[in-house]
Amino acid sequence: MKKTSVIPIPVNKALKTLGQHIKEARIKRRLTLELIAERAGISYLTLRNVEKGSHTVSIGIYAKVLFALGLLDNLYEIANPDKDEVGKILESENLPKRVRYKKKKADE
Repeated sequence: MKKTSVIPIPVNKALKTLGQHIKEARIKRRLTLELIAERAGISYLTLRNVEKGSHTVSIGIYAKVLFALGLLDNLYEIANPDKDEVGKILESENLPKRVRYKKKKADE
């Protein structure tokens, strides 16, 4: 039996937006689907799925397409710790590096 997973709506929206941005970048550069697919080493249909923001396409494929478009530097900004506001707040609270639970005594 095949196991299916539900993609959260914000994740789906983010992928659709990424796909639209990739398509727009390709069109602005006046490059064809076939040329970018060839440069990225993927099939034409896979590139179409990337531009649609498909969640079934691996992040490695997205990275290859960004590289083919000359946009790979943008990938370095994903999950950049310097831009992680929540992480900075938590770090500033000097949270311990490890969390340990107290063991219950045997007589309890």
